[in-house]
Amino acid sequence: MLTSDLAVSYRRGDKIFPFLIRTDDASLRGDAEGLLEIFEEFAGATRGALERELEEYIGTGTDYKIMRGLIKLLTDRCEFETDAPAEPIEIRQKVFLEARKFHPVLPNSEARNEVLQAVAEELNTDKSAISSNLYADLPAEQHLISFDSIAPKDLLDLYNLAQAQALLYKCIEMKIRVAPSDLNNYRAIFGWIKHFGLIHSVIGNAANGYEITLTGAASLFHRSQKYGIQMAVFLPALLLCKDWKLRAEIVQKKGKNLFFELASEQTEIVSNRFDETPYENPDIQKLRKNWEKFSGDWKLEENREVIDLGKTAFVPDLVLISPEKKKIYLDILGFWTPKTLQKRLEEFASANYTKFIIAASQELRGSREEPLWESEHVIFYKTKIEPLLLTETAEKLISN
Repeated sequence: MLTSDLAVSYRRGDKIFPFLIRTDDASLRGDAEGLLEIFEEFAGATRGALERELEEYIGTGTDYKIMRGLIKLLTDRCEFETDAPAEPIEIRQKVFLEARKFHPVLPNSEARNEVLQAVAEELNTDKSAISSNLYADLPAEQHLISFDSIAPKDLLDLYNLAQAQALLYKCIEMKIRVAPSDLNNYRAIFGWIKHFGLIHSVIGNAANGYEITLTGAASLFHRSQKYGIQMAVFLPALLLCKDWKLRAEIVQKKGKNLFFELASEQTEIVSNRFDETPYENPDIQKLRKNWEKFSGDWKLEENREVIDLGKTAFVPDLVLISPEKKKIYLDILGFWTPKTLQKRLEEFASANYTKFIIAASQELRGSREEPLWESEHVIFYKTKIEPLLLTETAEKLISN
């Protein structure tokens, strides 16, 4: 994604728009091809050499900021590695300790050669390798070991997507209105929201559609930067779905907040998730593994339902099934705050729905506030969800 200094937007009235380029522009397409060639040709070279070549290529033209943005997106697709006979910090320590025997050690002196030779013999290499790798851990000295290439047109599409994503770093709240559609589309949208652990509330039903409210990064007191990235990377996933419109409120340093609007029908901003692989919450993966070792009578299965609660909806992750085939639904939260969790519990109470458990990770609490209440439906955990605690909680709930 783009850093804030490379993000460009403009406003009209109370609306804010990302700056988008024309992906069919022949000049930009040529620039994209040129940048890609450089990244591909510099495989194995140092980051410093690559950056110097890129600076020479882009010069100081009128499209400088666009070019810097394209370079940032391509750099994100690179893997750099320190290539040295030992950890550079270890090499430096050995050289400086050895140099104390010959103090002072001047450049191009015989003493310098003896220091380098002594360290080279200790590390089973030659003195030129010691000299060239003293500071190999500096970013500029790291080597490009792999580059995930991309088609020029896809790179320009990715730039437009990244400009839209950058707006969401400062989002307070996003409302997504989903028109009546099929269950698969509903589950896809709710699934992606849970994929990224976004704090949300839902009103509506399957027949009339849903209005989903996502809490934005700028409204969180704690962990806002990490959460802001999650909000931004949610956008390309949402673009894979259909029948939705979003309206995001964006914080401004001066003046009133502005609104960014987008709909599934638009074609200027497209998803880069062309081959998205199925995602599963790592906490769910841990729970499944622990459940296999757990000697209990309850079954743990994936939930495939969107549960209608009247004014709102419930999309749990899993379902616990008792030996008598009674069900308790389990929802594992992503980011959460005591206030949003309490509001969610009030929604369940209003719908008179009791067959559920919510598991909340202390690591993903988005506020420094501690919950000042207790609920038989909520369990808190640090690193893993204990199967025994789940079944004990579920047994209490089905007996109520």
